[in-house]
Amino acid sequence: MSVTATNLIQGPATLYQGLFGATEPADTLVNAAPPASSWTDLGGTQDGVKLAVDQTYSELEVDQITVRVGSRLTKVDFTIETSLAEATLENLSLVLNGGTAASGAGYKSYDPIVTSSATQPNYFGLMMDGFAPQQFRRRVIGRKMLNVDSAELPYTKDKQTLIPAKFAGHYVSGSILPFHIVDQTA
Repeated sequence: MSVTATNLIQGPATLYQGLFGATEPADTLVNAAPPASSWTDLGGTQDGVKLAVDQTYSELEVDQITVRVGSRLTKVDFTIETSLAEATLENLSLVLNGGTAASGAGYKSYDPIVTSSATQPNYFGLMMDGFAPQQFRRRVIGRKMLNVDSAELPYTKDKQTLIPAKFAGHYVSGSILPFHIVDQTA
């Protein structure tokens, strides 16, 4: 057995949010933070950030053969999951897929959207910057995302308040793929 130790990955990822259709950094800039003018750092996370791709296949079978004859891809779901450690109104707005923020002297407020999301959700882009093999950087860009999980804001005596999020990716167009992954190599 041969193991290349430098291909092993461990370490945190940074999560950024941008508007749906925000300009993505060039692949050659994978080792640089995305421009703050179009991508907002979501701050600290807890228990990591996870990209999950779930592929569903239907089986092709015939009476004469007991082994699966073939498979056809029928559905792909991809998600980016984390717990946002910074329980800000901005992060709460993100996991509630939008809303109205206001601020004034000594206060900030947030009101959720309860009407337009039923027919016209507020999609956004997500970018996850983590590590790749050889201690280089890896970037995952989800181009059309929504939080599809329950939103919670728990307050407990002995635990940190976290905002869990499960951002699901969606179809963009025939010419724009729903997500893109790039690794730095030099």
